[in-house]
Amino acid sequence: MSAPGTHLPLSTYRLQLHRDFDFGAARRALPYLARLGVTDVYLSPIWASTPGSTHGYDVTDHAAVNPELGGLTGLRRLAARARELGLGLIVDFVPNHMGIQGGHNPYWEDVLRHGQASRYAHFFDISWQPLKRALEGKVLLPVLGDQYGRVLERGELILERDGGEFSLRYWERRLPVSPRSVGQLLTWAYEALPARTDTVTLGELASIRRSVDTLPRSTSADLTDQDRVIRAQEVQVMTRRLGALLDASPEVRSVMDATVSAVNADRERLDRLVSEQNYRLAFWKVAAEEINYRRFFDINDLAALRMEDPRVFAWAHATLFDLLRQGLIQGVRLDHTDGLYDPAGYFRALQDGAAHALGREPGPDLPLYVVAEKILEPGEQLPDAWAIHGTTGYDFLAQLNGVFVDGANEEEVSAMYRRFTGDRLSYGEHLYRGKHLIQRVSLPGEVNVLAEHLERLAESDLSARDFTLSTLRAAIREVIASFPVYRTYIRADGAREPGDDAKIAHAIRDAKAHNRREGLTLDPTVFDYLHAVLTLNAPDDRTRAAYADFALKFQQLTGPVTAKGAEDTAFYRYARLLSLNEVGGDPSLYGTPVSTFHDAAQARATRWPHAMLGGSTHDTKRGEDTRARISVLSEMPQTWSAYLSRWSPLIRSLATELELGSAPAALDAYVLLQNTLGAYPLDGNVTDFPDRLSAYMLKAAREAKLHTSWASPDSEYEEALDRLVRGLLADPGFRASMDELHARISPHGAQNGLSASLVRLSAPGVPDTYQGSEGWNQSLVDPDNRRPVNYAALNRTLGRLERGAGVELARRLLDRYADGAVKVMVTWAALHARAAQPELFRNGAYRPLDGGRHVLAFMRELGAQRAVTVAPRLTFTLTRERTPWALGEVWGNRQLALPAGTYVNALTGERLRARSGKVPLAKVLEDFPLALLLRE
Repeated sequence: MSAPGTHLPLSTYRLQLHRDFDFGAARRALPYLARLGVTDVYLSPIWASTPGSTHGYDVTDHAAVNPELGGLTGLRRLAARARELGLGLIVDFVPNHMGIQGGHNPYWEDVLRHGQASRYAHFFDISWQPLKRALEGKVLLPVLGDQYGRVLERGELILERDGGEFSLRYWERRLPVSPRSVGQLLTWAYEALPARTDTVTLGELASIRRSVDTLPRSTSADLTDQDRVIRAQEVQVMTRRLGALLDASPEVRSVMDATVSAVNADRERLDRLVSEQNYRLAFWKVAAEEINYRRFFDINDLAALRMEDPRVFAWAHATLFDLLRQGLIQGVRLDHTDGLYDPAGYFRALQDGAAHALGREPGPDLPLYVVAEKILEPGEQLPDAWAIHGTTGYDFLAQLNGVFVDGANEEEVSAMYRRFTGDRLSYGEHLYRGKHLIQRVSLPGEVNVLAEHLERLAESDLSARDFTLSTLRAAIREVIASFPVYRTYIRADGAREPGDDAKIAHAIRDAKAHNRREGLTLDPTVFDYLHAVLTLNAPDDRTRAAYADFALKFQQLTGPVTAKGAEDTAFYRYARLLSLNEVGGDPSLYGTPVSTFHDAAQARATRWPHAMLGGSTHDTKRGEDTRARISVLSEMPQTWSAYLSRWSPLIRSLATELELGSAPAALDAYVLLQNTLGAYPLDGNVTDFPDRLSAYMLKAAREAKLHTSWASPDSEYEEALDRLVRGLLADPGFRASMDELHARISPHGAQNGLSASLVRLSAPGVPDTYQGSEGWNQSLVDPDNRRPVNYAALNRTLGRLERGAGVELARRLLDRYADGAVKVMVTWAALHARAAQPELFRNGAYRPLDGGRHVLAFMRELGAQRAVTVAPRLTFTLTRERTPWALGEVWGNRQLALPAGTYVNALTGERLRARSGKVPLAKVLEDFPLALLLRE
């Protein structure tokens, strides 16, 4: 429950910040957003990140506001302007990982320099004692573009000196040198000094050398925090002394520089120096298997944080809490919380810290508005006890998205997909294979760390000690591939969420079945042992604690494997209807029955009334209106099949014969055609469309990992894919045919988009509008969905609405729907309706209304207040192409169940009187194809 006085947004608007759209640009957009009707502006990460970052999720310092965005001064100006306009600020926080690319993260660089003796070694989730002996006490650093020996031989690794500091340079990357390894350089320099060198100089150099020798070793894991601080101070003093000596003595400086040159000229000496570092340089391609630091997914440049350590938590949140204390921010969106060791514990600590920052006593209430990025599988419930206000809305997005898919045609669409592509696998089979592929290719290092951990546990168990490392590794892979959800939430004390045990049992049961079915030779008892460990079924408290440590780390891996196996693999391999292949969704579920949507909305109104409602995000695979158009294909399988037949000869003629067969594959062609239709510009301007589509198809093919991939790109296949994209769009016959199909589905796709927007803006929860999505959002996956927004044009549209909205303007905008102004109108009108009756939309109950198969209708009610949403669906089927819009007589004698009263349509200003408890839909939708009815 939210604490009294907690800021609860009524609606949000997401802004993507970067160097070219900073705090100043955001500040200039605020008056427009206030006029649009949102209550809170929701910012992408504002923390210091890798220079030039376009997204901000590669945070390099949680303690600093990003100087590229305008720093703390720019944030203060933005917050002050927001406060003047009555807007709150919600910030995106990244607790799971940090960016470590390019030497810009001072904490990671300190770990590279000092190893386990670093003051920040506890920040990162590093396995300092991996199975590979050569990595003991070291961090694998996969930054090389080739094998280490070749890089060394070509002279691409260079020792450099800057004052009293030394570094290894690899092209633009400068890597810190361990202080203890400097000792050898000092010895070589000392020995090379001429006999005439004065004794004071010799003594100072020898003294510095002795200081190096007395430093605690970098592999000293048992140092106290104070020891680490003292060591770092000693290194600073040593470095200053050496720098001063080199400045004062040209003779020593000359010898030291000659020593550096000699090392660079001698590969053996350079290799010896490199081998003494606290990191092992490696070819980037070996990272997947041997990596010994936990990453964000499989991205080498994002290192995971140990946020479960109270010291790390306190450091990472100090600035966040200070911004909250100053009133500069009012809420937090949390990124990738499934990667945390203990999400529930983290949420509670965050609320307690916020309470202190706000001068309140910590307690069970929630003083800070917090939503967490969390993917819920179908049927999975968000844990009630979590100290958050809900998810960021991917679950809602999937439920609403499916409403506009016609489930009655599933078999026909599936058969057509199989015929065209030859794909006979179910989505579940693609997902299972994808999760295995990710564990073998992208995350084997993380699996290896877990397997080694489990082997150590098994060694102390008489009944499990004979399980080999490879057997344990195979069992872990099989159970993760069979896991039915992203992760479970067992805690160190054995507490768990309802259903966690059942989910683990489900995975064990399916893993055993796969083991039998695939003819694998794993002893079934290894799964029983893993089951016992994951559920903490141990003979004593000490063993149970050891089991818990493994189980919590296991939970941190199932999420990334599922995300990569589903969203970044199976979503690109299974293309039956691409509008369903969306973050938070399950492509095997062919549409959402209206009754299912109602059930979910009622549950959200009761349990999570302040959860965020998403339509498009920075992570969605397609913009909401791209999906809305593709969904129309579910209503017209025979028509779609006819167009596919018409295009097939041209597609074959544009194919390229490669050594392994014709390219691109039929699957890629099917993906291309759906995306071409979905993203086909409504304004008819296709100037940059071939470039956008080609970039998308390159990414899609690499994510699918069937014919090319990020790790091993096939240039010939990718060139063939580009030729197909550009060849199709350049062909007059194809363009004419695509224009024809585009014209047929376009109003129905627009209807889907308008209906989905209205539902999102009026359903229980906090509707979020992703930047620019108040107009048409026909984007593809990032970076296409992060293109600049034309706020000047949106401002002009808003001005027209403010000068005189009503039914006549609504009809004119509908007639010219291609420019997107009609969607801006719906967004503006719905947001202002929310603002006029905030408690109704914030706390009102949700009541489904019956309007038949072609309408999603519901009522929000609180006391005497009523708001009725009427959103048509499946209108291609309803209208049978007799009219572009579902208006008036198209509805025949269909009725909408509506409580008696007089209502005003917030979208058009029209009045409607309901007397008998039912009203003709032809009357409700006489002049405009959706309605938000507010009872007078």
